[in-house]
Amino acid sequence: MRVAVLNSDRCHPKKCSQECIRYCPRVRSGDETIVMDEKTGKPVISEELCVGCGICVHKCPFNAIHIENLADELEKDMVHRFGENAFRLFRLPVPKKGKVVGILGQNGIGKTTAINILSGQLKPNLGRWDSPPEDVAEYWKGTEMYDYISELFAGNIKVAFKSQYVDKLATVDRTVSDFVDNEAIKKFEMEDIADRKLGEISGGDLQKVAIVAAMAKDADIYFFDEPSSYLDINYRVKMAKEIRSLAEEDKMVIVVEHDLAVLDFLADSIHLIYGKKGVYGIVTQPKSVRHGINLYLSGYLKEENVRFGEEIKFEVHPPREKRNLNTLLKFNKLKKEYDNFTLETEEGEIHEGEVIGVVGPNAIGKTTFVKMLAGVIEPTEGEVDAEVRVSYKPQYVKPVAGTVREIFRSSKSLNPFYEKEVVKPLGIHDMYDKNLKELSGGELQTVAIALCLSREADIYLIDEPSAYLDSSQRMSVAKVISRVMEKEGVAALVVDHDVYFIDMVSQSIMVFTGKPGVRGKGMGPFDLRTGMNIFLKELGVTFRRDEESNRPRVNKPGSRLDREQKAAGEYYYEAA
Repeated sequence: MRVAVLNSDRCHPKKCSQECIRYCPRVRSGDETIVMDEKTGKPVISEELCVGCGICVHKCPFNAIHIENLADELEKDMVHRFGENAFRLFRLPVPKKGKVVGILGQNGIGKTTAINILSGQLKPNLGRWDSPPEDVAEYWKGTEMYDYISELFAGNIKVAFKSQYVDKLATVDRTVSDFVDNEAIKKFEMEDIADRKLGEISGGDLQKVAIVAAMAKDADIYFFDEPSSYLDINYRVKMAKEIRSLAEEDKMVIVVEHDLAVLDFLADSIHLIYGKKGVYGIVTQPKSVRHGINLYLSGYLKEENVRFGEEIKFEVHPPREKRNLNTLLKFNKLKKEYDNFTLETEEGEIHEGEVIGVVGPNAIGKTTFVKMLAGVIEPTEGEVDAEVRVSYKPQYVKPVAGTVREIFRSSKSLNPFYEKEVVKPLGIHDMYDKNLKELSGGELQTVAIALCLSREADIYLIDEPSAYLDSSQRMSVAKVISRVMEKEGVAALVVDHDVYFIDMVSQSIMVFTGKPGVRGKGMGPFDLRTGMNIFLKELGVTFRRDEESNRPRVNKPGSRLDREQKAAGEYYYEAA
């Protein structure tokens, strides 16, 4: 089966010489393999006539054409197709009563399409986009999906849906207590924000409101699209426990999640979705959580003999020999007092080429600390021995007017290496002509990270870079951050709540603790193992290493390993 997809956003027929038509060998021999549509003014590719030579793919100046060859047997598994030369999805995840089913895959691969179908927001056309069937349930007759699809589109299944983009809640002119009842406000420690409007609270608090509001609905199936974004690790575990409690009430639960530690803890089984971004997505059969995540990290499906991505590797970091590293700056004990907040940090130093993971709750003083290092604000007590230039990527990224290319061109103090070392590895070139306001959450996040790393600076503060990124994108970002720091002899402070990401990117850890919005204390930098042990001990959460992939895994609370590691004081690595 041949799949031909045209990316309409990238296709600009008035700016090219219609190379796709001019160079197509079938067109030159007289066939109408590619023709211009009179209504849209854009090319239409006949998949029946196309021979898959790939010439049009390489000749298109805007990289707007994708031609893929897939196994013929997949054609009968096509669930939805958006148009003639458009994205298509094969197979669906299977909801199960009393179970949490996880969905794992790259962005743009069909996860949202799948849950939109399963939640009844999108009716599948089974590939017949021009003449959709009336009774789609017949397609699943004789399978375990038949009853679910029949009842869903008959309106007999009640659905609760937590969207990926919780920031849209901020546009609603209502208070937190309008969405969350008093019992949940106390349970999730939201008393301080109960009377505040949604537009006045942080992304983490918006995420809590969205999750709690979805859970409060009386539904048969619950959908949670990326529930961990912006949440501290302690709230990620807490919310995971609450979502699991829905399954214990014999409800169906579907979760899309990129934080693999949370997904590992949360799900009973998972479906992988693989394919090509914007072209096609294929849903695998259900797999055990451990096996499924390890397959995803390996980038290879042995059963189907399919390589769908790069292997993601985790390494146990030995303590770094800092005496061999040049010191970028030193700071003694610092203190900053505001009317309602006080931050204190211990003395420490930051070294050239070092990536320091910063862990701790939101509103605990992490950004205040970096501003003191940069000389932007003066500490109330203590001093920094040198002023440094800082490039900052904020936690919440909002698009401005203009294209990606324009935002880079208008930025000052870009490092000469940025095209080769940052823009190309992160795939920014493919987005250059897109308007920032048209980018997805993941694309906008990637552009913000690239812009931050492209500026000349001594210290890069990158706040929550993993938000909206899939696991493979997080790996790419971690590699680019590490490479830039090492090559340029500068340092990065990376604030994130994804333990996998912190594990991949960091050589050292700073731990911030205290009471958010009231007082904060910064400790470190420590080596990775020491820092994570300090942090996780306070949370009461233990991690072990997976024997096969070496990835961190959350221990079930009260399990044998959890008890043994706590007794040994090893909260981050399995006790020897």
